[in-house]
Amino acid sequence: MKKLLYLTAVLLFTTLAVSTLNAQCGNWEDSPRKSEAEDAHVVYRSLMKGKQVAELDNMGPEEFKTTFDHWKLAYDIAPAADGKRASHYSDGRLLMMSKFNREKDETVKKEYAQTILRLYDEQIQCYANEAYLLGRKGFDMFYILGNGYSMDTYNTLKSSLEKGGNTTEYIVFDPLAKIMVYLYKSNQITRDEVIGVYDKIESSINFNIENNKDYGQYYKDVQAIVTDDFKEVAGEIFDCNYFKKRLLPKYHENPENIDVIRYVYGTLSNQNCDENDPEMLELKAKYEVIAKAINDSLELVRRQENPIYDASQLQQEGKYREAIDRYQEGIESTDDNESKAQAYYSIAFIQTWQFEQFQSARSNAQKAANLKSGWGKPYILIGDMYAKSSRSCGDDWDARLAILAALAKYRYARSIDPESADDANKRIGNYSAARPEKQEGFMRGVSEGQKARVGCWIDEVVTIEFND
Repeated sequence: MKKLLYLTAVLLFTTLAVSTLNAQCGNWEDSPRKSEAEDAHVVYRSLMKGKQVAELDNMGPEEFKTTFDHWKLAYDIAPAADGKRASHYSDGRLLMMSKFNREKDETVKKEYAQTILRLYDEQIQCYANEAYLLGRKGFDMFYILGNGYSMDTYNTLKSSLEKGGNTTEYIVFDPLAKIMVYLYKSNQITRDEVIGVYDKIESSINFNIENNKDYGQYYKDVQAIVTDDFKEVAGEIFDCNYFKKRLLPKYHENPENIDVIRYVYGTLSNQNCDENDPEMLELKAKYEVIAKAINDSLELVRRQENPIYDASQLQQEGKYREAIDRYQEGIESTDDNESKAQAYYSIAFIQTWQFEQFQSARSNAQKAANLKSGWGKPYILIGDMYAKSSRSCGDDWDARLAILAALAKYRYARSIDPESADDANKRIGNYSAARPEKQEGFMRGVSEGQKARVGCWIDEVVTIEFND
């Protein structure tokens, strides 16, 4: 007897469910009011003419009422229209959304919101396309209908993602991410729940960035938005263990793949994973070998293709003659005056301090100065040449005249280049005491302010100034 009652109840429930579904999905093809439904459909559709909510909001009251009333009649007779198009559901949502926007009474607005959500549900039951419609429904719930950060909104958007997978519309991800962060912070969902949904979001977005020719950029844009949404909680959700769990299997599948090693190690390092962890040590060792090989290869190519850079490296390595040759190659192969000036200066520097080829060094320093106006370093270097060679320019008087020539270069460098002022001032301070003595000048019949020629290779005229 009980079994009979149970079967009767199940049959009754099933009959009611089918009846309800048939009512929701009824079309005018089998309706005795087919002509009435078709006429109402034609009238309201001609008035809507593809209008969206903003345009419906701008309709006059009478025109809107006529449109709405004819839609309502068509919908009441045949919710599913002719059974081949979902326009009564989608148009109904637009019209109800406009009524929602026009209404001031919050209680009435809530009723309109419920009708909009019901129209989504009915279309899903009658015309499928569930993932897309759930996404649109959740979007409206979050931004328009007042459901906001509720579990209902979350579950709707989450369901859209789960059913849609890689076909999930890009508008779903931002509100879903925002709600997840809110629900996690308010202890309504767990960290594991967040990670599970986030992984699905990331997978769908990455797929569409790579494969969706029409909307790939939209997915790329929303990827940045989702990342920003999670900033506040990323540290506690996406910790080292999270990334190890995701990335180490990829490494174990491809333990010698350069790109995989670099990506996995770089990501785990950025997550502050323990460097003493055995797997991190293994990754680090492989990464450093790879990085060195890559850097060495890049360095070799750079030195081959850039003579001036190669020359600077040879100079640091103490290979001075090879460096000069490469600087000369660089000068001949470039039209950039800045690069040429630096090369001439470097040649002059080597010739001064390594080979004491002062005349050639001065010539190259002057070329550097001519190519780069307002640059004091070449003149400081020429001053250094004069000071360094002063003891080779004759007697003590001649040596002191060479110092005057050096001081003149330092002062000139300081006058044209503020960046060289400190170096110039230090040298001026160091060499000022080496100027000629006044008594020596008196004995030679030379007064302060007179002109005198410096001997030896310097061969420049200086103005006499004394040390005391």
